[in-house]
Amino acid sequence: MTISTLIQKAKDNWRPNRYALVPYPVRDGKKHPFAVICPGGGYNVVCSYVEGKPFAEALNAMGYSAFVVYYRTKKKAGYPHPQEDLKRAITEITALAGEWDLDPYGWSLWGSSAGGHLAASFCTEERGTPKPAALILCYPVITMGALTHGQTRDNLLGKDADPAMIGRMSVERNIRPDFPPTYAWYGTADTSVNPENSRMLERALTAAGVPHRVEAYEGVGHGAGLAAGTNAGPWLGQAVAFWEEQRRRK
Repeated sequence: MTISTLIQKAKDNWRPNRYALVPYPVRDGKKHPFAVICPGGGYNVVCSYVEGKPFAEALNAMGYSAFVVYYRTKKKAGYPHPQEDLKRAITEITALAGEWDLDPYGWSLWGSSAGGHLAASFCTEERGTPKPAALILCYPVITMGALTHGQTRDNLLGKDADPAMIGRMSVERNIRPDFPPTYAWYGTADTSVNPENSRMLERALTAAGVPHRVEAYEGVGHGAGLAAGTNAGPWLGQAVAFWEEQRRRK
């Protein structure tokens, strides 16, 4: 890691365990589309140092504004606290669209690992917020069933999770035709989140008729972030192209 990444990691690890929204707006007097970003961390920490700030800065360089969501974790992560924090973020961003020079139409929602579960599960429930034009997921936790990531499920639902909540929070069981168009990618060498999570997602999206693109990258592990220098390096450009395609259709 670079020195700046190590500093950001320290900030993430010692950040107060409460909601926060960090803006990365493009300020050039024009309106820009925006992305809402949920980093991963097993609902135990918000790893902005790998899946938040780097994503936002890369999107800024491409002409998009971005917002990184810090949601409640650890003992405060019990459902629906993270989902409530994401709703708060979306509500605040859209309310201040004029102040931030945002194009309020055709925004995108991004999530990685457990943050991918947060973003995707948010989209399975009606929460009274605008629907994203595209959902972008990086090596996401999808199921709360047997193939879940244990820490993610335990922090969100508890070690003795109610079967009904396991079903409710298993994204693959709750995708309907109005689910947002989705781009997702995962690495075949992921030993933290079983790649079958993304395959479950792909099958559910296909069954529901939801536009999607799911990419598998050989030899790539978990938590790769922007994945520069790996087989997954093209994913960001593909995700943005997918997002733009959905924006044109709105």
